Amino acid sequence: MERGSTLLKECSSVNETVNGITASVVLYNTPEAQIARLLDCFREASLQLRLYLVDNSPEPAGLTSFHLPWVTYIRSATNRGYGAGHNLALRRILDASEFHFAMNPDIRFGPLELAKMIRFMTENPAVGQLMPRVTDPDGELQYLCKLLPAPADLLLRRFAFGPFANRRRGRHGAFELRSSGYDRIMDVPFLSGCFMLFRTQALRRVGLFDERFFMYAEDIDITRRIHAEYRTVYYPGATIVHDHARDSYKSARALMVHAWNIVRYFNKWGWFHDPQRTCFNREALRLIGPTALVASGACAGSPQGESTQDAVDSSNA
Repeated sequence: MERGSTLLKECSSVNETVNGITASVVLYNTPEAQIARLLDCFREASLQLRLYLVDNSPEPAGLTSFHLPWVTYIRSATNRGYGAGHNLALRRILDASEFHFAMNPDIRFGPLELAKMIRFMTENPAVGQLMPRVTDPDGELQYLCKLLPAPADLLLRRFAFGPFANRRRGRHGAFELRSSGYDRIMDVPFLSGCFMLFRTQALRRVGLFDERFFMYAEDIDITRRIHAEYRTVYYPGATIVHDHARDSYKSARALMVHAWNIVRYFNKWGWFHDPQRTCFNREALRLIGPTALVASGACAGSPQGESTQDAVDSSNA
């Protein structure tokens, strides 16, 4: 009981130590009940912030909750995608906010969880981006810490069947860093876009979301850009719940959007020759493996042009 009271007091005082906290949520035909549930989470949080609701829907949402004094509703002129939607809010706050949450509307969290994340960020100034522990509504862990993908990672993940299924499972487990147990703080080169906490200083340095990515690849791109300059951290000391829809597994149109944006991603960063991918993946694997005592500059000697599986194999050698 005493520990809980101390934690509540510490989390409640977080606002006194930072220079502005903001959040943005991008909506697209989002059910009103889902929006209302998320607003309730923010209302009950031990953290004071300004929330920007960016509506990319064909028709504007009509919730009266948008008129709350701490909520700003932005109606986008056209749907240019998830990252572009968050950018509408980020451009307004970039010089006025120290920390910014960017998240899906299908998220929920307890009263102390946001403050726990902000407190960790204030105590660790080298961290530019954070993702907390993420679970399904039934409490099952979602494996959202990933290595930077090679083309084979994404192809095997979706299309490997029959004799290739075992290879898919092994490679997929390595790609999602499952051997870590997800029970410790980890430096990860690819954190899920469902929930991102940014240090705005990092965004001013590396830039906002790349609006060439309509959806699905924007989180890979922005995490690796921040990872090149700051730590990008998985922090299991705070937990959120994510109603993961996996639309691209249910809709042919969503699958096409996903595929096209992944093509754009590899066109930008390299399909098979991506030295930075090799560097970041090898370092991430070393940090979570038995040879964890690796300096942050270990990438300088990394071999060039390896696939993700090559990095996995060499780290286990």
